[in-house]
Amino acid sequence: MSRLNPTSKISHKDVRIVEIKDNADQQRVDNYLLRVLKGVPRSRIYRMIRSGEVRVNKGRVKPTTRLVIGDLLRIPPVMILEPGEVPDSAVNKHAYLLDRVIYEDGGLLAINKPSGLAVHAGTGIAYGLIELLRKIHPAGTDLELCHRLDRETSGVLLISKKRQLNRYLNNLFKQKTEANSGIKKCYLALLKGRMKQTTKVEHKLYRQGKHDGERIVVVHPDGVVAASTFRPVSWPASLATLCEVDLHTGRTHQVRVHAQSMGCPVACDNKYGDKRFNRKMSEAGLNRLFLHAYLLEFKLPDNPVPLALKAEIPEDLDRVLLALQGTQ
Repeated sequence: MSRLNPTSKISHKDVRIVEIKDNADQQRVDNYLLRVLKGVPRSRIYRMIRSGEVRVNKGRVKPTTRLVIGDLLRIPPVMILEPGEVPDSAVNKHAYLLDRVIYEDGGLLAINKPSGLAVHAGTGIAYGLIELLRKIHPAGTDLELCHRLDRETSGVLLISKKRQLNRYLNNLFKQKTEANSGIKKCYLALLKGRMKQTTKVEHKLYRQGKHDGERIVVVHPDGVVAASTFRPVSWPASLATLCEVDLHTGRTHQVRVHAQSMGCPVACDNKYGDKRFNRKMSEAGLNRLFLHAYLLEFKLPDNPVPLALKAEIPEDLDRVLLALQGTQ
């Protein structure tokens, strides 16, 4: 093992020992690793902290542990990729994505995004769905995202093949007023509690600090206008309601924070959810956020007839609903 300046490139071949300098004093372990291990997936960084692969002064640490000048930080062997670089193993592993295409024409591709896959590379995420598709789809580097979905959210995602269409769809998603949104967005969400009537939520949302390296969104008067309508569809259990959610705006974590604000958080939401409710949902077999982008409806530039794209509820979520039937 060898010592390493914190600004040096980390080799993936060897265990490294880093002596903490003043520029990292009082920085959290997770934030430090996210900074110096660019290209390593965020999930891998938190996993190696939890497993004890990362150590400070030979002792185990938590993600929130603060580093101090002179600390010796053990960094295990990791593979570092350049942003957007996709290894062949990942390309082969995700070839199934082409089977999830729900619509395609000369300019547009719509895919049923799986839960757990980020839409693009980012901090701690070496590659996402768009980088994978550029490797496995014939359109290659012409593919561009038209909008975003949270990593844990599944459902309809639009990808353009032509720059002009991308600009057109980007503008539709940027329009924020209910009367002139230009696009209908509908989600399916399993919420805590028993909702009995359709409820429209209009709370301003504000993006504040980070938790585990990710943004936290809260209801706050200084935030931006956001509106969602929650419409009960069924009650698979006495303690839960399946809702259709119409998004009149498109803010970060909008459904999740609006649901939380009603006291009805989304099932298995580890950021905004209810721990006790999440445990009950886990017992029923739910191991992911129960949020699915079910429908997108909009007009293409050359067609006055709206195009409605649907992604039916995934099998794993459907099994949970069946398992919940009759439970208390």
